[in-house]
Amino acid sequence: MDMLLLLFTFVLAIFLGFELISKVPSQLHTPLMSGSNAISGISIVGALLAAGLSADSVLGIVLGLVAVICASINVFGGYVVTDRMLSMFKSKEGGN
Repeated sequence: MDMLLLLFTFVLAIFLGFELISKVPSQLHTPLMSGSNAISGISIVGALLAAGLSADSVLGIVLGLVAVICASINVFGGYVVTDRMLSMFKSKEGGN
């Protein structure tokens, strides 16, 4: 029963995340992405808890690992996008 609840939560998070991101206009995507890195960090904590609580099942461990990987990609991608955004505003030394 616990595994079914974890699987349902995981699938629901996938669909909800896709719907939320697809509704954000492109002009707002980068500033919102840079502001949501802390929230994405909470996703990693939740994924680690999900993986740890289902340590008695191989499927639970695999789903927890997938959740940790997806949340980590989200966090690191957010920092990369933020870095790119901030580099657009840096002045060029010795340029025109």
